[in-house]
Amino acid sequence: MKKLIIAAALAAIAAPLPALAQNPLVSASVAKAESRMDHISILRMGSGSPVFLIPGLASPRGVWGGIAPELAKHHSVYLVQVNGFAGDAPGSNLKAGILDGIVSDLAAYMDREKIGKAPVIGHSMGGLAGLMFAKAHPARVERLMIVDSLPFFAVLFARGGEEPTAASVEPIAKMMRDQVAARYGKPVTADSVASDVAGLALKPESRTKMAAWAAAADPRVTAQAMYEDLITDLRPSLGSIEAPLTVVVPWSSAKFGKEATMAFYARQYSSAPNVTYVDVAEAGHFVMLDQPEAFEAAVEAFLK
Repeated sequence: MKKLIIAAALAAIAAPLPALAQNPLVSASVAKAESRMDHISILRMGSGSPVFLIPGLASPRGVWGGIAPELAKHHSVYLVQVNGFAGDAPGSNLKAGILDGIVSDLAAYMDREKIGKAPVIGHSMGGLAGLMFAKAHPARVERLMIVDSLPFFAVLFARGGEEPTAASVEPIAKMMRDQVAARYGKPVTADSVASDVAGLALKPESRTKMAAWAAAADPRVTAQAMYEDLITDLRPSLGSIEAPLTVVVPWSSAKFGKEATMAFYARQYSSAPNVTYVDVAEAGHFVMLDQPEAFEAAVEAFLK
């Protein structure tokens, strides 16, 4: 499990000049429809009751391409994208405060569009941002789906039973941040990118998509976002989050198996007062790519 965030970080250092990743949700008309803020952009699809989707580290809004068009038949789907990913200009994301910026931009957007309350779905770092948003703006979040994310990702760095803290992890997080940021403007081979994303999905076609997305991410933004993700510990705040939580947990029989994986996630969210777990078999971190039908079913049940 520890490999997930390291691989996600390394996978995002690919190109000297970010290029637009192939993205089924991007077109000339889409670009005109985007609402761009300091830290994020938001694209609206469809009509009906609202739902917000937040992708993870170095990921574009295209990560939701398997479900967004279907959801848009009955919902106003708000697709978030972090500035600096998917070839976008980094905006204000070259300095500290990316996660807080995502939260503040989301709140400002909902104010402007007069969206009172909505379900939120976040993957990986997007799940952490969703938790932060639910904590800061409880009146905005109707319920929250967290897709393979943890309230303190650095627990994956635990050694010998010793529980890490934000303070103990910070030196490692700084080192990783600086290493990733230093790759900006330097070429990385396609083979190295493919190797970096290999641990994040089970299917070859899933890894191919992830490699293309990684090649379009600005490593400077990835570095800072990764650092903030690693040192943010929301476990003490889980008890105060009012929104019901649904945690999607992918597992693989070839790795840890269902029982051990589910027990691990249950420990991390043990202080949450209202949490439901949905397991998806034989899937990696990018569960929506490895098992799209099972993931779509989980989202549909969540929204009902």
